Amino acid sequence: MQKQPNTLLVIGGVAGGASAAARARRHSEHTRIIVLERGPDVSFANCGLPYHIGGDIPDREELAVQTPESLKGMLNLDIRTMTEAIAIDRANKAVKVRSVATGEESSISYDKLVLAPGASPLRPPLPGIDSPKIMTLRNLEDMDRIKAAVESVDSVAIIGAGFIGLEMAEQLHEIGKQVSVVELQPQILPQVDAEMVRPLENALRDKGINLILGDGIQGFEEIESGLSAKLNSGATLDVGLVILSIGVRPESGLARDAGLEIGPRGHVVVDAWQRTNDPDVYCVGDVCETEDPILGKRTAIPLGGPANRQGRTAADHIHLGDKALKYPGSIGTSIVRVFDYAAGIAGYSERRLKMEDVPYQTVTVNGPSHASYFPGAETITLKLMWSPDDGRVLGAEASGKDGVDKRLDIIATAIRGRLTIDDLAHLELAYAPPFGNAKDVVNVAGFAAGNMRDGLLLPVADLQSAGEQIIDVRPPASAEKKPVPGAKNIPLTELRGRLDEIDRSKPVYVICQMGKTSYFGARILANNGYEAYSILGGAHHQV
Repeated sequence: MQKQPNTLLVIGGVAGGASAAARARRHSEHTRIIVLERGPDVSFANCGLPYHIGGDIPDREELAVQTPESLKGMLNLDIRTMTEAIAIDRANKAVKVRSVATGEESSISYDKLVLAPGASPLRPPLPGIDSPKIMTLRNLEDMDRIKAAVESVDSVAIIGAGFIGLEMAEQLHEIGKQVSVVELQPQILPQVDAEMVRPLENALRDKGINLILGDGIQGFEEIESGLSAKLNSGATLDVGLVILSIGVRPESGLARDAGLEIGPRGHVVVDAWQRTNDPDVYCVGDVCETEDPILGKRTAIPLGGPANRQGRTAADHIHLGDKALKYPGSIGTSIVRVFDYAAGIAGYSERRLKMEDVPYQTVTVNGPSHASYFPGAETITLKLMWSPDDGRVLGAEASGKDGVDKRLDIIATAIRGRLTIDDLAHLELAYAPPFGNAKDVVNVAGFAAGNMRDGLLLPVADLQSAGEQIIDVRPPASAEKKPVPGAKNIPLTELRGRLDEIDRSKPVYVICQMGKTSYFGARILANNGYEAYSILGGAHHQV
């Protein structure tokens, strides 16, 4: 039987640390469990912080998931807030701590130690970066400061268009602020492929948000009205407040100083049970790197879900030893809402696969969120990536107004189960007209991928990659409403009778509204001796 620790010391609360402490108590009523937290709050819903600033979550207390008092009463945890761990003495199994309030230092002994210090927002060394009018969002205190500060300003610039930056843009707009978003990359959500986020970019602009893409920040200067941000392009942006949202760095200094193994990007290296190179020290959450179950590499995913599960894994191994389930790795399933739209990713994007030099194939399809004849159906665009060797799903991205989360969850499950494109084609998903479609967009993606493998679908990713002979098979009214540059309109129903209008000596590129009838048109042409390609995503996605 695994020897139970007399004292389990956890550094850091929130997701990973609090989860480890709570799970440890389920294993043992006799272990002394101490949780250190540098700030005043030990357990809070950090993913909900932007939504309190914007008013979607009006009650601040809803974000304070647990208090030291509630954790003491429910789990008999010794919670010590405003206490900072400053050094780990591995030889003597003790941690040197300091009171944030008084500066008094002391030492706490442990049998097992769990590190969960998280990650801190990046704050690059730019001119003027230390201005109190430049804020970051990590905890409840940051949230309170931002919420108070925005009350006295009319305009806010958000630097960085990742998930949190976009959430903040939406929420600040909802409370009447003039919002600018500055992103160094030429698109929002750099984690997702560019074509998948165009609807969200359009939604931001439609709401009056000043979207500045492909431009970065050189520095800041305080002015009477707030701050002036100088951009790489030479332009300036004058606002009342700036919120930095350009990423995070792992708070691994404590582990590094203790001689624990650190990975190439500064994360603590752990094994499948979250154990560091010291068998009595574990590490969970944003500060550590774990297995990438898709490509078998190492990865670091700073998300609450993985942190919670890693905390559970560490506690299980501390009390059960190698009988405990291993942490299977993180695939980074993520989603964001931007006004009426949502977009997200599970697994690898096409861009990341290219960067990793991994062979892949991809297809983009469109489909309704539920039966198209039932009121309220919205279009979902789904992009699928898979291995050409065995058809295994490597990743997917989705965007639309409804049902995006459901499809991403299906793909995330498929990735975890190492399912293939053929498995997707035959998934039996819940169907009734208000909820789904008889051929769900996930099934359709599997069908399309299989068609590509079998040579029935010759895809072209976008209009820019198409040749000069483009045939638009939409009805005339649709083609006139949203014309495709350079295309000849021959409706699908007329295509067989108008083949003589198409040059057989040149490749034909077929486009429709959503991508389905262009495939039908390309098959008609191919079966009549043409070299015919289907432009993925249709005019809905391309024009």
